[in-house]
Amino acid sequence: MFAPFSIARLPRIEFGAGSIKKLPAILDRYGKRVLLVSGGHSFLGSPHWEWLRAQGFGQDIFTVTGEPSPQLVDEAVANLRDGRFDVVLGIGGGSVLDAAKAIAGLLRPGNSVMDHLEGVGPELPYRGPATPFVAVPTTAGTGSEATRNAVLSVPGANGFKKSFRDEQLVAEYAVVDPDLLASCPPPLIAANGMDAFTQLLESFVSSKANPFTDALAWSGMEAVRDGLPAWYGNGPEAPAGREKMAYAALLSGITLAQAGLGSVHGLAAPLGAFFPIPHGVACGTLLAAATRVNIEVMTAREPANPALAKYARVGRLLHGMKHGDDIAARSALLQSLEGWTERMDMPRLGAFGASAADLPRIVANCRGSSMKTNPVALSDNDVGKILRARL
Repeated sequence: MFAPFSIARLPRIEFGAGSIKKLPAILDRYGKRVLLVSGGHSFLGSPHWEWLRAQGFGQDIFTVTGEPSPQLVDEAVANLRDGRFDVVLGIGGGSVLDAAKAIAGLLRPGNSVMDHLEGVGPELPYRGPATPFVAVPTTAGTGSEATRNAVLSVPGANGFKKSFRDEQLVAEYAVVDPDLLASCPPPLIAANGMDAFTQLLESFVSSKANPFTDALAWSGMEAVRDGLPAWYGNGPEAPAGREKMAYAALLSGITLAQAGLGSVHGLAAPLGAFFPIPHGVACGTLLAAATRVNIEVMTAREPANPALAKYARVGRLLHGMKHGDDIAARSALLQSLEGWTERMDMPRLGAFGASAADLPRIVANCRGSSMKTNPVALSDNDVGKILRARL
């Protein structure tokens, strides 16, 4: 029998090559006043932008470079809320979509996003109303097009990376067109691809996983197994690999929103706040080490933990194993993850200035919502072991 579970609101999803051509009809459902939130270069310099601009929508443009901050969101809301926009259209990577999501949530209420950020400020309930939001990803990583949280960062020694989270922030439509990913360079493919796989694996073994999220996470991990090496390798199979990774990233957003994440994302938050480490790089460089520590801790302390069997299943999936016991399958999983980490040249934490002296501060700030759904409770020493492996 299935244990009870709940599935939160999802966007209407339009997936497939050429899906961007559906945007005019989608936007027309809401009105002609469109606020476009996009990155600084890739989309606005593409033929897709020239085509969209010719469709007759009154568009104001707000550009986002780098990971968005609360100040950026507040300034955008203050400067744009008089525009009375009918819809916010976010086209870009995860940072762009997070910024667009937060701006859409606050254009009408007009207050500061700091009122609602988890773990900082007063954490007031969000009442809305949100401006309708349409999400169009141009990278395959965070799955932000399918989530209800906007991640905002304040960098520096006293910085933070926290979420503005509410179901009213979920996109009305997620338009996922793999053709928009064609210009991604190899380092971005690697970091975003490892982030997507991390989200799929962490949600699969999460303490809040359920049969619905497990089925989606499994399908997504199959897509990453076949798609990420092909796309990163840029051979004849790259276009098919790109399509698989767009699908996997979308599923990773759905599963993380429903089941939660784990220790990798718990650590990625302080690492991204304290050091100039892109989110996908932080996840990609930590994944193998964190998985190894999780397996070691469960084997020693909780040998009946169901996540151990799940890790073995993923090891068989990635390694193509048809025989062998669970111990061998988990070893194969670690070999596969470590192989990806090396082949795609994921940087170590020390490349961004992190050192052993920083570990206590990082560990002290990793106990957010992601760590709470890790399949096993990790001590500070356990977490430190993950970090030391990637310094």
